[in-house]
Amino acid sequence: MNQTFSFEELQALLASLLSPSALTELGLLLACMGLAWLIVWRLKQRVQQRARSVLLGSHVVDGVLFPVLALLLALGARRAIPLLGLKVAVFKLVIPVLTSLVVIRLIARVLRAALPDSGWIRLLERSVSWLAWGGSILWIIGVLPMVMEELDDVRWKVGATQVSLRAMIEGGLTAAFVLVLALWISSAIEQRLLRNTSVDLSMRKIAANLTRALLMFIGLLVALTAAGIDLTALGVLGGALGVGIGFGLQKLAANYVSGFVILAERSLRIGDMVKVDNFEGRISDIKTRYTVIRALNGREAIIPNETLITQRVENSSLADPQVLLSTVVQVAYGCEIEAVMAQLAEAVKAVPRVLQQPGPAVQLSSFAADGLELTVMFWIADPENGQGGVRSDVNLAILRCLNALGVEIPYPQRVVHQVQAPFTQSATQSAI
Repeated sequence: MNQTFSFEELQALLASLLSPSALTELGLLLACMGLAWLIVWRLKQRVQQRARSVLLGSHVVDGVLFPVLALLLALGARRAIPLLGLKVAVFKLVIPVLTSLVVIRLIARVLRAALPDSGWIRLLERSVSWLAWGGSILWIIGVLPMVMEELDDVRWKVGATQVSLRAMIEGGLTAAFVLVLALWISSAIEQRLLRNTSVDLSMRKIAANLTRALLMFIGLLVALTAAGIDLTALGVLGGALGVGIGFGLQKLAANYVSGFVILAERSLRIGDMVKVDNFEGRISDIKTRYTVIRALNGREAIIPNETLITQRVENSSLADPQVLLSTVVQVAYGCEIEAVMAQLAEAVKAVPRVLQQPGPAVQLSSFAADGLELTVMFWIADPENGQGGVRSDVNLAILRCLNALGVEIPYPQRVVHQVQAPFTQSATQSAI
């Protein structure tokens, strides 16, 4: 009987779609879509958004706001159609389609904005799309109520509570929707905090991490409540989790706590040049569990935060970004060494990345076997740009200065003494 009723409803829907009143509904639908497009376009002109905006998207119609406004306007138009003495036909198809579009856009945009580097997002988007479009088709043809009734009849007993398959599916969908909203809000707050340049970057990062953790925790509690799970059972789970952290998860917990300590103390900041376990580079990001260090050759190292707390870390940018570098050159004995040292200091001072204050210094460091050894010391303020380039420029400036002064860079010289054997009478007799 339900199948006959569904088939009759479908026939009535098809007949109403072919009626002249469907043209009026089509006109109202186009007006709703045009008004939604105009509102989003005006908002996009007024508000400066990034390319990954969840509400507005990178274009006018690819964000979440456009289908939401179109759905609200379509719902209002559907309520107004019976007042005009017309039957609802087109909007019976449009409402499920727009609802599915809102769900797909919301989940896809939020996941892409919150987890841009995850490889499984495309698979999740396709799965959500299939589920949403499948549900809208069942809704349109009138089969969805029958499917929900059949799912409600599938029950089993969990303790003293009767649980149906329908309740589990509805609770799971509600929980997923709440978690997506919590992830969206936390990502939006995190982006706004990181764009606020008036506060130190480390403090902004720790505020963003705490905000995301708090919102995700609240979202998880709401999702569990929506799924019908008793939160009083979480007391036992919390005790078990505490035991697990005490034994098996202590390293993971230590890394998370160390991450917040690093951000709070600001002993290591994003952009600092550091050296950890013979790996030198610039800190590109500080996560709650690990820190990413990018070397000047493009390699990246993922360092657990506990390592940065418990081991020795060389930070070239903590108190002062200035770094002292040096290079060594030999000049021949007999040259005017004091004049040469003064000329070398002036030549190195002209190199672009070398600081004027404190300026370069030249020291007579050794009387070597082949010449006088000079150590040229100079300061730079941008170690994140590398040391090889500025050292090469300094060496070239030294070479040009010595060539202009006519000072020779001595080659290694060695004196070989050949000792001849003494001429004796026994050696002469043996030769005869």
